[in-house]
Amino acid sequence: MENTFYKGNREKLYASLPNGTLLVTFSGKEVIKTADEFYPFYANRTFAYLTGITQKELVLVAFKINFKVEETLYVLPCDYLVERWTGRRITVEEAKNISGVENVEYIDSFRKDFERRMRSGKVQNIACDLYKNSDIDRDSEDMLFARNIMHNYPAIKLIDIMPQLKKQRAIKQPCEIEALRKAALATRDGIVAMMKASKPGMKEYEYRAEFDYALAKNWGMLEPGFPPIISCGDNNFCIHYYGSDGVAKDGDMILNDVGARYDFLGTDVSRGFPCNGKFTEQQRALYMAAYRTSEYLFSIIKPGMPMERVDQIAREFCFEELKKLGLLEHFNEIRKYMWHGGAHHIGFDTHDLVEADVIRAGMVFCVDIGIYVEKWGIGFRIEDNCLVTEDGCENLTAMIPRTIEEIEAVMAGEMD
Repeated sequence: MENTFYKGNREKLYASLPNGTLLVTFSGKEVIKTADEFYPFYANRTFAYLTGITQKELVLVAFKINFKVEETLYVLPCDYLVERWTGRRITVEEAKNISGVENVEYIDSFRKDFERRMRSGKVQNIACDLYKNSDIDRDSEDMLFARNIMHNYPAIKLIDIMPQLKKQRAIKQPCEIEALRKAALATRDGIVAMMKASKPGMKEYEYRAEFDYALAKNWGMLEPGFPPIISCGDNNFCIHYYGSDGVAKDGDMILNDVGARYDFLGTDVSRGFPCNGKFTEQQRALYMAAYRTSEYLFSIIKPGMPMERVDQIAREFCFEELKKLGLLEHFNEIRKYMWHGGAHHIGFDTHDLVEADVIRAGMVFCVDIGIYVEKWGIGFRIEDNCLVTEDGCENLTAMIPRTIEEIEAVMAGEMD
């Protein structure tokens, strides 16, 4: 992304803040794993969305006063000894170029500068990212900072910036859509690699290796957009399955729920395919039920629809398909075979944090049709990424083999 993207994101956020507001948001710190070992660092997505930088222990500060904004980015100073062990730190000039923030200081100045601002008497509000998915989640750096503010400055009002960011992130900008298109192509390479390699006796971790290798070799992506879900046999009946030791048997369906990430934007795609390359009669029947449901949704999604209707219509349409197969008689039975919803937004997060009661042009979300029939031993999902246009929608991941004919042709080596 160009730094104009991050500058624009910040300007929209600043415009929503009242005068006298001091915005403080953090990139985050490493999380301890065990002893002296840490989990790989993953920057707070709010910080990444506003700056484009993903290094640890950085802080963005912006003070809105007299309808003008003074912003400062605080980075870690050069330390050759530390960098010898843990890698190069971003320089001041690099931080300026990536983020578009003109004033970049070293982190040692942050506390001093903050306390000076607070003593000035001009700060009326502190704005932070106060999002928590669950009350039991570990507190983010923003949340810890906010708790400190509440204790030390009880008269200061706290503002949560996430509601505004959810509005901004709901509509993807042209550069984000272009990044999603590239991520979709990378995802296609990984899924096709798995299909081509598939055979009875293959282990789940071997499918994962094919996916990872395709992303690294073709795109230089050293990690996927999210932990892949790749399963076979009975493991297909765990929706978020993260095991890897299952062995594909002749006649099994392979379920994969995977995605690549390009310039922070990530896809989320699911495909089900037969381990041996040929759908059985039952697999074909269920796959076509899911496929026709997906195709129907892509034919009707358009601006103005309530977002909640996507899931509802998916269930209603798929019910009729499963009823034809003799699996159901009444709509209230649909959850026997459709276990989860099928429409979540994607973007900087796999389940992107957006405000989206009504569908609007520029939104990108998944159309995910999952069918799980345990008595037949068949569980899979077809999940594609839907870009809403001015008068309809586009399937961004339609190039990833999704018809029975395409899948069987790829697995037979008749199609790339």
